[in-house]
Amino acid sequence: MLHRKTYNLTIGVILKIQPDRLDGGVNAISRHETGCVWVNATAHEHSLLVPWRGEVAAWPARQLQELTAAHFEQVLALRPELVIFGSGSRLRFVAPALYRSLIARGIGMETMDTAAACRTYNVLAAEGRPVVAALLIESGPDAGS
Repeated sequence: MLHRKTYNLTIGVILKIQPDRLDGGVNAISRHETGCVWVNATAHEHSLLVPWRGEVAAWPARQLQELTAAHFEQVLALRPELVIFGSGSRLRFVAPALYRSLIARGIGMETMDTAAACRTYNVLAAEGRPVVAALLIESGPDAGS
């Protein structure tokens, strides 16, 4: 199934078509909006891990400040070559000590806002790269700060 998304016609027409799932069972992020990411035509309103293949998993962090080394150990269990960390609505970095387990195993991590992370993940996954998107979907009173 393909999703079509058009934007305000007064600005111009932009048509975006992305498959719900890429060839070979590779997960695809088909849509991102504030507070929600669509993976394989399923909406997720919580932080999540999207491996290039396999099951999408909840990631139990509601705020950037809640992230711990244990969160990145959960990422490590997916055995990626590269992690794309979506830090929420704006670009924010976490201390390298939190993802030391990834560094120790030679796994790269790139940080960007969640919307950019979704786009980057799709490009890398479509290339067949063993990539995981670790996406922070913030909730609670301090969301986005």
